[in-house]
Amino acid sequence: MSAPEIAVPGPLVGTDWLAECLGAPGLVLFDASVGGHRGASERIPGARPFDLDGPLSDHEAAAPHTMPGAAQFTEAMRGLGVDDSSTVVVYDGAGIYSSARAWWMLRAMGFDRVAVLDGGLPAWTAAGLPVEAAGPAYEGPRGSFTARPRAGLLVGAEAVTAALADPAAVVLDARTRERFAGTAPEPRPGLRGGHMPGALNLPFGELQRGDGLMRPSGELRAAFEALAGTRERLYVSCGSGVTACVLALGATLAGYRDVSVYDGSWSEWGLPSPHRPVVTC
Repeated sequence: MSAPEIAVPGPLVGTDWLAECLGAPGLVLFDASVGGHRGASERIPGARPFDLDGPLSDHEAAAPHTMPGAAQFTEAMRGLGVDDSSTVVVYDGAGIYSSARAWWMLRAMGFDRVAVLDGGLPAWTAAGLPVEAAGPAYEGPRGSFTARPRAGLLVGAEAVTAALADPAAVVLDARTRERFAGTAPEPRPGLRGGHMPGALNLPFGELQRGDGLMRPSGELRAAFEALAGTRERLYVSCGSGVTACVLALGATLAGYRDVSVYDGSWSEWGLPSPHRPVVTC
């Protein structure tokens, strides 16, 4: 008799759910941490690296964290032991920061059996759940994953330019209010400060509670409606396409079904260009 299939209950799972399912056949757990949290000494038992700073970005692209092509993504997922029938949970060491990017990438490649761990590693350790020393890179059997790209989940500058002129759409920027206004310097050299004309600011951290968990769906809906009004078509951006996916996660939890992430985000738009205007305020 085959093992019962595990199904994620939605885009977000709690530590209790993961603790109960951890180690079950067919469950793949990814650590999608970036920056200072990448390569941490501890991990949730059995976690594999979803390395956004490494092979799971297209390093030939001008902007960091650019989505790799379908063939590269397929090869990476197979090398990490993911099957088309797998159930995937992603987390990161910051809470909910880069894990949402991994979730969105998998969805953009046609894979829906994926969820984000609410609160990430900090919530897991706060609950007193076990961790293990981070080991070598994944060395298990290859998977059978095949990418099936979906149009519209990740978009370029042309689509965002059109959205800024579309009264039925809204462009939301996940960066801090200071970076959005141009009063704080950009962390990447060579980028202009400010924001796209017509974009609105929803810092990704405002979708999370003080303990790092995502806010309830009703509160998330209210946060989006305060800016989008009745508009249901959302385009989300950030610095390099990572925390924009936190907005995409929040919007999905809030019931939005027409969401696009600007893959190049400010790392592309903020470059000196007469074709991509910038305003400050």
